[in-house]
Amino acid sequence: MGRDIDKERFSEAEYATFGERLRDQLGVLRELLGTPGFGEGPATIGAELELFLVDAQGRPLSRNDEVREALGDPRVVLELGRYNLEVNLTPLPLSGAPFEALSGEVQEAMTRVDAAVWRAEEGGGALPIGILPTLDTADFTRRAMSDQNRYRAMSRGIRRLRLEPFLVKIDDLELSVEDVILESANTSWQVHLRTPPGRFARLFNAAQLAIGPVLAACGNSPLFLGRRLWEETRIALMEEAADDRDVERLHRPDGRVTFGSDWVREGAYELFERYVADYDPIVPELTEGAQPHEVPELRLHQGTIWQWNRPVYDPADGGHLRIEMRALPAGPSCADMAANTAFLLGLTLSQAERDLTGYRFAEAYQNFYRAAMHGLDAKLSWPGHDGGIHAADLVLSLLPESRAALLAAGVSARDADRALGIVEERTRLRRTGAAWQRETLDRLGGDRGALVRRYRELALSGSPVHTWE
Repeated sequence: MGRDIDKERFSEAEYATFGERLRDQLGVLRELLGTPGFGEGPATIGAELELFLVDAQGRPLSRNDEVREALGDPRVVLELGRYNLEVNLTPLPLSGAPFEALSGEVQEAMTRVDAAVWRAEEGGGALPIGILPTLDTADFTRRAMSDQNRYRAMSRGIRRLRLEPFLVKIDDLELSVEDVILESANTSWQVHLRTPPGRFARLFNAAQLAIGPVLAACGNSPLFLGRRLWEETRIALMEEAADDRDVERLHRPDGRVTFGSDWVREGAYELFERYVADYDPIVPELTEGAQPHEVPELRLHQGTIWQWNRPVYDPADGGHLRIEMRALPAGPSCADMAANTAFLLGLTLSQAERDLTGYRFAEAYQNFYRAAMHGLDAKLSWPGHDGGIHAADLVLSLLPESRAALLAAGVSARDADRALGIVEERTRLRRTGAAWQRETLDRLGGDRGALVRRYRELALSGSPVHTWE
């Protein structure tokens, strides 16, 4: 779903043809993944950063198209809400100093976008944050949706499946909305790891296990519509705001945004097959003249299922597989996002050496949601530990494993130590972005606009959140 499409309305015949092509292209993908040498090559990483645009008062600024045009930067694309933009960062090798390079590009990109917003709206700017604290219900109308066919088509496609309103229930918050625009309340920092097909199952399962303690250490979405909710409220909000399951689809265990329901046993094909079998298409755009290995309908369909960790097939340069890790929040700073990436990738690489199929998937599942709810105060489980362990203690105990795995992958000791040191200090001090937002809101007497303005200043400084005043 990273590109726009030609139209927003589709006939039932187009839906039927799209479904046929999905089944045909599954066979093509299976052959590709089984080809000797397919997708082999050095490990590379990439990332996508979603940003909020705000005005001088810290309120959402619905001028993303104007800002993007002014930037003229192909890395910058529109997101669902008119107050969102996404920056697609340059892929780079995992070996060397990837986190220093990633942090540098994030800083440069954020500064450029912020300056363009300032020119469009004096006093305004851009900031990376899981959920913007100044959002109100009036910001979730259809007029707030970006002017692109793909988003209108996506909205129509989900509404074709679900006639009932979307019901959001998080702690004491209950909200009923008629459209998927509520998804625009969430912005993420999404990390990609290239993997050969033969290693996919181990790495994917490892990412499913790793994300629990990593998420606990980087919560940055505690506020929504004036309420204090989860450390990572974004997790619950995204799952409920795009759930296409109505009364006729309650038999399906997973929504369109999901953690999943079991380990991967065979490989990436297993997930693509499940996506085709379990999920109705919502954007059935048909592509003519594509080469067989491009499987455009299959890739488009896969892009409308937002599993927190999901497979990506990229046909470029002979084709390869990636694991897209979607659960990390945007922000608070470039240093924090690079640090979170280092911890997540290092822990994933280290746990890929385990046979996780003997560990109950339900434990990893519960870890994920406990971490989203309670952050570093969560009680988590972990292979080799009898009973639960507090998330903060678990994070600190896992950092050496993560470091060793990064060094084995060719990351320099200096780069790994600098990035993981930020996670360590943040954890020891209990100073996540979520903690800073709550404490600062108290000091500001509940002024959400002042909170956002101060957050933007500190985020653009590049300093990690545990050093913020």
